[in-house]
Amino acid sequence: MTITLNLPRELEEELSIEAARLGLPLAEYALRVLASSRTLPASGDEPLTGAELVEYWEGVIGSRRDIEDPVSFARELRERNQNRTLL
Repeated sequence: MTITLNLPRELEEELSIEAARLGLPLAEYALRVLASSRTLPASGDEPLTGAELVEYWEGVIGSRRDIEDPVSFARELRERNQNRTLL
């Protein structure tokens, strides 16, 4: 499916800069941003099937290629959260 979006210039520049920083084409980066922003159904909705969970997590896993060491990154986030400092 192809969708054409008219983005504000500032947003396009921000997306382009982040895509370049990650070494990704802009279209692939935008697709990853959209895929990773999907949310799971709120509580009270029908439970997800195994296939739906796999589909959701496939869109999330690998979407942060800028994180080279996930364990260290998680540790840093935890420490910052404990100290209430911003990234």
